[in-house]
Amino acid sequence: MIEYGKNSVGEGVRIFDPVTLGFPSRERMGEEDYPGTVIGKDAVLRSGTVIYCDVEIGDGFSTGHNVMIRERTKIGDHVAVGTSTVVEGECVIGDHVSLQSMVYIPTNTILGDHVFIGPNAVLTNDRYPPRGQPPLQGPVIRDHVSIGAGAVLLPGVTVGEGALVAAGAVVTHDVPEYMMAIGSPARFVDLPEGMRD
Repeated sequence: MIEYGKNSVGEGVRIFDPVTLGFPSRERMGEEDYPGTVIGKDAVLRSGTVIYCDVEIGDGFSTGHNVMIRERTKIGDHVAVGTSTVVEGECVIGDHVSLQSMVYIPTNTILGDHVFIGPNAVLTNDRYPPRGQPPLQGPVIRDHVSIGAGAVLLPGVTVGEGALVAAGAVVTHDVPEYMMAIGSPARFVDLPEGMRD
């Protein structure tokens, strides 16, 4: 394991090298004793995982291979981050979240509890790239939301509690709670029978 800054790893954590903890952000480069990565107990970090400084992660965390989690991100308990997934800085991720392989989570995104995001889903935070002018605002995903494979969510949209985003949907507006977003651009329809229970 490669370590930068001051890291804290809980009991029962399994690390499969190479793993990097506490990698310095631009602001931390040149510093020595900055806050690194804090990880709770019973985590599994697979090879290629890079977690930046000022990141706090709860218990029962796991990564696939080649995962990157950037600075000032807070992650709850029992979160799984799939292979080649990127979580950019300053994100908040709740408890019992599953990010499948190759998901992209941009800076300033909020994910609630019990969220599932399918493979190759892309969340965005810059309405007029590549200008990158403030404010950069990622989506807000409320509790118990499922997002299908290959979906795209535009900057600043909110997906309401219990909603479903279908595979391949392009979400350009807020999704009401307990509705399904389908198509490109996404339109809203009732959840399939049995999905609301």
